[in-house]
Amino acid sequence: MTDRSLAIQVQGLGKRYRIGLADEMSDSFAHTLANFVRSPLKNYRKYRALYKFDDVSEDDTDVAGVLWALRDLSFEVARGEVVGIIGTNGAGKSTLLKILSRITPPTTGRALIYGRVGSLLEVGTGFHQELSGRENVYLNGTILGMRKKEIDQKFDEIVDFSGVEEFLDTPVKRYSSGMRVRLAFAVAAHLEPEILIIDEVLAVGDAAFQRKCLSKMEDVGHEGRTVLFVSHNMPAVTRLCERAVLLNGGRLIADAPAHEVVSSYLTEGHGASSWRSWEEDPSAPGDATVRLRMVRIVSQDGSNRDALSIRHPVGLQMEYEVLREGRVLQPRFTLWDGEGVRVFTSLDRDPAWRNRPRPPGRYMSTAWIPGDLLNEGLLYVSAAMKSMNPLTRHFHAKQVVAFQVVDDALGGGARADYTGDLGGVVRPMLEWETTHVAPQQVRAVVGGSN
Repeated sequence: MTDRSLAIQVQGLGKRYRIGLADEMSDSFAHTLANFVRSPLKNYRKYRALYKFDDVSEDDTDVAGVLWALRDLSFEVARGEVVGIIGTNGAGKSTLLKILSRITPPTTGRALIYGRVGSLLEVGTGFHQELSGRENVYLNGTILGMRKKEIDQKFDEIVDFSGVEEFLDTPVKRYSSGMRVRLAFAVAAHLEPEILIIDEVLAVGDAAFQRKCLSKMEDVGHEGRTVLFVSHNMPAVTRLCERAVLLNGGRLIADAPAHEVVSSYLTEGHGASSWRSWEEDPSAPGDATVRLRMVRIVSQDGSNRDALSIRHPVGLQMEYEVLREGRVLQPRFTLWDGEGVRVFTSLDRDPAWRNRPRPPGRYMSTAWIPGDLLNEGLLYVSAAMKSMNPLTRHFHAKQVVAFQVVDDALGGGARADYTGDLGGVVRPMLEWETTHVAPQQVRAVVGGSN
């Protein structure tokens, strides 16, 4: 890949900080007096230590009071790519964006930027608190290298998008945090930087404004500009980004298609994946009648999948071993969302085995969830086996596997042209019908109802 095709190059990037350590407490008057005399020199050394690391080599990774926020980080972003940066709090996401935005220098490595950068990292980024909203729009445009005429052409769009027209000539220091982020995002998105860097600051805005921001970022991506998007809103990441980078402890953990990285990130902390096996395991869920051997999530072609398109069927599959005949077994699955809400429970209704005891042997039962039914997000699956007469629960493996539903049907599907969040645990694609009723017909209907 040549430099001309790149927007960002990160090579061996590292960032080191000095963190605070507790001072020793004085245990006598003499000790207190000595500390007072030495305090100017001590404070100078403490201040210098924040920026000088003469006592620490680059190979030292476990030194008291020193934190590597980023460590040996390398990746590239092509022009026009929309890339999500995800990870837990403290993973190094914001530090990376500050280096890319030239707010702080790296300790090791380098970050090369090819193009004009617009950043929104904190509430009111780049605003002068004493200037009005109007003046700050022109100030930001000038910093981005735009001429006044270019800013004039975008000014009305910026004001309309931000919704702060009434307070446009008020000093920004009197704005609420929500008003600041609305104006800051409007400026960053409309002044046409070649690279747009957005941090989780969007969480400050209300739900309606967040929807506008997501829609605008989608438009920016379609215009061929490069976007780096940091968010804890995983559905937004999979919806907007073709690719995602996962950070943990300042290091690069994964760099792959967004739905794969998001699925890995969401399931990792919960010890769940899309496949679980107890082959030849004496502790497998079950009893003397039946034991569970495997649970997995499959696509239409039968392959195991961590993430599936919202449009395609999802197969919940369990393999079990019947050890003793004579019982009418009933496999069942229960689906849960990420907030612990039960989506549904489904029981085996295959007529071939209904009210019929199953002979000893291996069995594979699959329940198919149709496409365009589940909502996007992470879902967990519990697998259970019961029998009737008498009612017996042979095993219940709670939330044993998980999978990610990815919305890749932008501009279609049940979402239609809406880009915001669609709540709920399911999102069925219902059949709609709209007819045009002529005005005279409307009057006739209204008049006839009296």
